[in-house]
Amino acid sequence: MKAAVIYWSGTGNTEAMANAVAEGMKSAGAEVCMFTPSDLDMSAVRSCSAVAFGCPAMGAEVLEESEFQPMWDEIKSQLTGKKVALFGSYGWGDGEWMRSWESDCSDSGVSLSAESVMANNAPDDAAIASCKALGAKLAG
Repeated sequence: MKAAVIYWSGTGNTEAMANAVAEGMKSAGAEVCMFTPSDLDMSAVRSCSAVAFGCPAMGAEVLEESEFQPMWDEIKSQLTGKKVALFGSYGWGDGEWMRSWESDCSDSGVSLSAESVMANNAPDDAAIASCKALGAKLAG
């Protein structure tokens, strides 16, 4: 199985989560590609059965607006039939950005295959374990 992790990280917190998701995918036997929005290879993503997206909360609890949001708006229509999951970190608020992102998935016909994972600031051991489990579930 081929799987992808697509993430944006400003401080390294979401990148640490992305690496844990990829590790979980690999532990389940998947061939994993990792991308940021600026280096995304859509042909590689098309060949994937599972895709995990990671983005931290920005501003007033929204997705990162200059790179991630435009990429998300372009790719979400191409996720039909793929296993999809979301993850990310936040430093304030209560996770509203994740609930909004999950609603956008539902409204766009994107079916989430695993419970989203959030970490408050740097991911702790429990968040890293949850990211690995998310990756394993997507690849399983």
